[in-house]
Amino acid sequence: MTIAVLAAFGYLLGSLPFAVIVSRVFGLADPRTYGSGNPGATNVLRTGNKLAAILTLLGDAAKGWLAVWLAGHFSADAAIIAGVGLAAFLGHVFPLFLKFQGGKGVATALGVLLGLSPPLALAAAATWLLVAAATRYSSLAALSAATVVAIAGWFRLPDAVAAECVSAIALMLIWRHRSNIGKLLAGTETKIGAPKTQADAAQPGKSSS
Repeated sequence: MTIAVLAAFGYLLGSLPFAVIVSRVFGLADPRTYGSGNPGATNVLRTGNKLAAILTLLGDAAKGWLAVWLAGHFSADAAIIAGVGLAAFLGHVFPLFLKFQGGKGVATALGVLLGLSPPLALAAAATWLLVAAATRYSSLAALSAATVVAIAGWFRLPDAVAAECVSAIALMLIWRHRSNIGKLLAGTETKIGAPKTQADAAQPGKSSS
């Protein structure tokens, strides 16, 4: 019963759509109506409002960390704690409050990793930053970080089930970026900081054409 309650709580916490919440607070358009349509920090950044994007990033990461932290207070089992983290990640990707149409989960995954293993989270963040700085492709940075985590998790985590949960998160991240992979291969992926054709949709109530 405790496991089911923790997992359900983790999922509901992960389902909180901070991109939508923050956008409403700042009077911005719903992030699902412009750019990539992804309710995440990167898409919110396309409005030009850096503070809103940063708050979205922090909110999405915090809910992943909080789910793991709270699970640790009710259970000392590494597998259960990691399972709750996975539930929070799935809540972000398939949120109850957005009809199961969520974001890609990069920030939430980082929050989960921070709760499970700070060194592993640091390795993921460092990989993302290095690849993003070198290529200016956010998607390639996320894919690279996910690959590192999927491998390193088996060496850094104390439990095989916990490593499997982290690998599942990494594989889901890669799957969620499948359209980006196609664009990277085709050379049509947009770089960080490049002009967005639908960025003007940042005006409240305006959607992309």
